[in-house]
Amino acid sequence: MRWRFALDLWPGVVTYRRVLIVGAHILLIPLAYYAAFAIRFDFWIPAAELRVLWATLPYFVAIRLAVFARYGLFRGYWRHVGLRDLVDLGVATTLSTALFVVFLSVFGWPPALPRSVFILDWLSVVFLSGGLRFVARAFREGQLPMQGVRGTRRTLLIGAGEAAEMLLRQFQHDGGGRDGIGVVGLVDDNPETHGRSLHGVPVLGATADLEQLVHQHRIQLMVIAIRSATAEQMRRIVQRCTATGTEFKIIPSLQDLLDGRAGIGQLREVEIEDLLGREPIHLDLAQVRADLEGRSVLITGAGGSIGSELARQIARFRPARLVLLERAESPLYFVNLELADSAIGTEVVPVIANITNTERLNEIFDLYQPDYVFHAAAYKHVPLMEDSFVEAAWNNIIGTLRVAQQAVRHGASKFVLISTDKAVNPTSMMGATKRIAERIVLELPALHGETDFRVVRFGNVLGSDGSVVPLFKRQLAAGGPITVTHPEVQRYFMTIPEAVELVLTAAALPAAAGRISILEMGKPVRILDLAEQLIRLYGLEPYKDVQIVFTGLRPGEKLNEELTGDGERTIPTTSAKIRLVERNARDGEGVAAALDRLMAALTSYDTNDLLNAVVSLAPEYTPERAPRRSPPRGTRRPILATPPRARDSLLSQRAFLGDAPAPGL
Repeated sequence: MRWRFALDLWPGVVTYRRVLIVGAHILLIPLAYYAAFAIRFDFWIPAAELRVLWATLPYFVAIRLAVFARYGLFRGYWRHVGLRDLVDLGVATTLSTALFVVFLSVFGWPPALPRSVFILDWLSVVFLSGGLRFVARAFREGQLPMQGVRGTRRTLLIGAGEAAEMLLRQFQHDGGGRDGIGVVGLVDDNPETHGRSLHGVPVLGATADLEQLVHQHRIQLMVIAIRSATAEQMRRIVQRCTATGTEFKIIPSLQDLLDGRAGIGQLREVEIEDLLGREPIHLDLAQVRADLEGRSVLITGAGGSIGSELARQIARFRPARLVLLERAESPLYFVNLELADSAIGTEVVPVIANITNTERLNEIFDLYQPDYVFHAAAYKHVPLMEDSFVEAAWNNIIGTLRVAQQAVRHGASKFVLISTDKAVNPTSMMGATKRIAERIVLELPALHGETDFRVVRFGNVLGSDGSVVPLFKRQLAAGGPITVTHPEVQRYFMTIPEAVELVLTAAALPAAAGRISILEMGKPVRILDLAEQLIRLYGLEPYKDVQIVFTGLRPGEKLNEELTGDGERTIPTTSAKIRLVERNARDGEGVAAALDRLMAALTSYDTNDLLNAVVSLAPEYTPERAPRRSPPRGTRRPILATPPRARDSLLSQRAFLGDAPAPGL
């Protein structure tokens, strides 16, 4: 502390800026002291009092500089000066005045000064020193009258609440940032704010006046700064912004700020997610941190949209090890590259593997001993899986079974299966395979052990690979048209962060063991409405600038998706937005027997037997069309990740729970 105190008193050894600050105070302190005497004696100081002033001045300056240095008044950044700095200045000034009075009393020289001088000096110092700081900040932010509006882009902030205040303060601090933003006014629909100002910037009117205000003030950019806006309010604001023909952006979400993915002043384009037909859902992840911190976590399908976001969010909770299992090398490479730099204190392990390869899975589980397994690897494209249903069965059914087996064998404490609303009353092969995967982890007797199996079921994920929004964007970039399967088709939508938060929260819920977790997702969204809103976001008019073409439902697709099926009921949880699904009937032995038949069909590549086995495991599923003709028995399957041993029983508990090596599965 002594050396730091000495550096504050002798700033020349520290920085040039410190020299200027101390030098300014060496001038201001005597000036304030002299002003106090001048005001006390009506600007005509008697000769006797003037001698007292000059005699005491050196001691007074020394005491005040020492106290100011002790309170760090020479170290602050004046461009960020605020109320806290003003309070410190007042306290330091008061203490230095008190010490000076004590000094005069102890030494009894010179004669006592007029008491009003101390009060007037206090006011003068606070005014001069504080004023200097705020003038420096105002100059740095371009707020002085002679400077006008700094920057080249005349900007309107839509909103006059806390988010707008933070953004405006950020712009003023860094002079508008790289884009040179100069805020000339704010717009807010609350009439009580009209006529007021925020940090010197006036509230000019309501969003209904946007077109007039943009023209009147020559606005070049609008920024939506309202975090509390409902989806309907946001759609109305975006519609009015679009009508002006002027560029508009939006502030980053609170979740992006908390996750460090964006800063306060980093603006982005308005996305379709911002117009979602319900309020974004953020769950309490405190228990998730307690569960994952210091653990070994395995994520299958870690290169996909959900798997990679799972990896990013789990890394925030500082697990000891994060194993990223993926069979596509390029996505895995980039996810590992991202997390290797950001996941401080966590060992990130990229692993290339196929989840249908028992030997490889056993090697991975044996080496890394995961406590938690998040199973996100699956084929998910409905039309593709209608044509490649054998591969869908291998990956989504057998792959899930083999990962679950290894989790039990190696003592994983929890296993979370990522499922889909298409598993409810499935009409597609993809939905049927995911329904069977749910039954495997929840009903199969061989998996009953110490591992806690859970299922998370959610709807369509906005922005995920192959989802409708990226498709619409590509079609718009090509000039259209946008293709929609049916004018009345509806889907439940959630964002990727919401989906991952659901997965993590469901993993931590105390009562979710052996059950399916679903998110209360509000009302489903019409795909046609989504397409029209996206076209308007691009500043275009649906059916005029861009056509929308209806192509008809594809094989396996539903008009409306469901979150719960027949024989299922939901119960509340400790998390207000998550419910648990319970099924009335379970048939573990039936699942085991049907899986044996399914494995035999896959081994012989008999597609008829395979479909029959799928239907027996997912009785709600009715194939829409007859399978292609099966090849002659004995024909070798062209692509087989792990050659099965047909004579081995698929579900031999002693084989995969005991010491004996696992069978072909």
